[in-house]
Amino acid sequence: MNAADVIITEVGPRDGLQNTKSFMPTAAKQAWISAEAAAGVHAIEVCSFVPAKLIPQFVDAEEVLAYANAIPGLTPVVLVPNFRGCERALAAGARRVTVPISVSEAHSMSNVRKTTAQAIEDFARMAGLVRAQAKGRRAQLVGACSTAFGCSLQGVVAEDDVVRVAVALRQAGADAISLADTVGYANPGQVKRLFQKVRKAIGEDFDIEAHFHDTRGLGLANALAAYEVGVRNFDSTLGGLGGCPWAPGASGNVVTEDLAFMFESMGVNTGIDIGKLIEVRKTAFAALPDAELYGHISKAGLPEGYQPLVRAA
Repeated sequence: MNAADVIITEVGPRDGLQNTKSFMPTAAKQAWISAEAAAGVHAIEVCSFVPAKLIPQFVDAEEVLAYANAIPGLTPVVLVPNFRGCERALAAGARRVTVPISVSEAHSMSNVRKTTAQAIEDFARMAGLVRAQAKGRRAQLVGACSTAFGCSLQGVVAEDDVVRVAVALRQAGADAISLADTVGYANPGQVKRLFQKVRKAIGEDFDIEAHFHDTRGLGLANALAAYEVGVRNFDSTLGGLGGCPWAPGASGNVVTEDLAFMFESMGVNTGIDIGKLIEVRKTAFAALPDAELYGHISKAGLPEGYQPLVRAA
C-alpha cells in the first residue's frame, strides 16, 4: 500500500457517540473499530476518559482502548478533559491523547468549569505527566483549540485569541495542534486565514490538524480550504455522527466516507477503501437504531467508472 497523502482520523467512537441517547454495547464498538481499521482507516479516536456519570457512553473506555491497542497498524486516539482523565488514559495504555482547550471562555466554563487560562495550566500539567513516561512508551499529546471558529455560547471568537491559545499549547508541550470548528461556524475563507495565522505563529514545520463539523453544510468546503493551505490531518465521523453535548446547536461532524471520496476523486490518496467503508456504515449502527446519520456517497453510491487509488489490504 502506498503512503497516504492525507490522514483521516475517524472520531465517531468518541465524538460520534458522546451525544447519542442509546448506549452502544462494548462489543459493537469493538466491531466498528476493527471493521473500519480493515477498511483502511488507520487512526481512530476510540473513547473519552471522562467520568461515566457525565457521559455513561464511555464507562468501558479502558476495555475499548485495550481492544484497539491490539489491532495491528491502528493508531488509537483518546480524548481527555482534564488531568485525572489523562492519568487514567496513560495508565490504560493510551498512545495518542487529545486534550480540547476551549478558546471561547463561555464554552470553557460550560465544558470543563475552568477559564481558558486555567485549562491551559491543566494542559501543562498533563504534558509533564506525558514527558515523565519512559522514552519508548511516551504518548503523543495533541492540543485541540475548540470553538476556534466561533461559539454558540459566546458568539465571535477572536482569531488573535486562537493564535494565543495555540502558541501556549505548543509551549506547554503539545506534539501537535488541532483547530476545531466545534459548532460548525467556519467558512472556507476564515479557515484559510486562521490556519495560516496559526501556522505562522507555531512554526511552519509543526503538525497542525483540522476538526470540522457540518452543522451549516460547509464541512467539506472547509476541509478542502484547509487542505489548500497545507493541512494534511483531518477528523471526521462515519455517517456524520456526533456533536458537543455542551454546545447548543452543535450537530454532526464531517462525514468520513464523503471526505475520503472527495480526496480520492481529486487524486489525493487516503489509503481508505470507500466501498468497504460504506459497508461498515451499514453494519456499525445496528446497535443505535435512533442515531441520525448523514452523508451522500453512501446513498448515491460510487460513480460509474470510479477507480480507487488504493485498496485496503
